[in-house]
Amino acid sequence: MTTYPEIRPARDEEIPAVGHLISHSFFELDANAYLVPPLDDRLKVMADFFTLLTEHAQKYGRVDVIDLPGGGGLAATAVWFDYTRDAPDPEAYEERLNALAGEYIDRFVALDLLFEKHHPHDPHWHLAFLAVHPDHQEHGLGSKLMARTHSELDKSGVPAYLEATNHNNVRLYHRVGYADMDPFEMLLPDGTPFYRMWRA
Repeated sequence: MTTYPEIRPARDEEIPAVGHLISHSFFELDANAYLVPPLDDRLKVMADFFTLLTEHAQKYGRVDVIDLPGGGGLAATAVWFDYTRDAPDPEAYEERLNALAGEYIDRFVALDLLFEKHHPHDPHWHLAFLAVHPDHQEHGLGSKLMARTHSELDKSGVPAYLEATNHNNVRLYHRVGYADMDPFEMLLPDGTPFYRMWRA
C-alpha cells in the first residue's frame, strides 16, 4: 500500500505547479474540451487559467496539497475560496484572462458568466478544484483533502459549495455530505453540464 505524506499548505512558489496538476488531472473533462478544443493547446492554456485562480485562492481561501511519495512533485490538491468574507476580483483578471485564453476567450467568458449567474449568495466556502494526479487516483487522496477542510467548517457551522463535472463526481460528493441544489444542472453553450452541490 502506498503511503503519502500529510496534507500541507501550498507554498507561493508552488502555485504554477498546482495549476499544472489541475490541468493534467482535468485534461479529459468535457468542460476542458469545450474551453480549449485542440489537444495541443489544452494543457498549457488550462494550466495558466487554473494558476490564475489558484493564486487568488492562496490569498482569499486555502490551497492544500499532498506530495508524491518520496517527493519530487504533487500528488493531489484542493483549492478553496472563502466566501464568508468579501474579497476583490483577481488583480488584472480580464487582462490576464485575455492573454492566456487567446482565441478561446469567448468560451472562458461564457464559463465565467455561467458560474457567476449560479453562484450561491449565502456565506460559504467554495471547493473550486479537487485534483488528483491520474497516476495516483483511487488512493482516497481527494476524500482526505476534503475531510480536512470539512471538519473545520463543521466546527464553525460554515457550509460548502462546489460544481461537480460529471455523475461519478456527484456520487463521490453525495458520500461526503453534499446535496443537489435547485437548479442542479447549469449548462455551457455547447450543453456541457456542471452540477451545483451544497454541504450544509
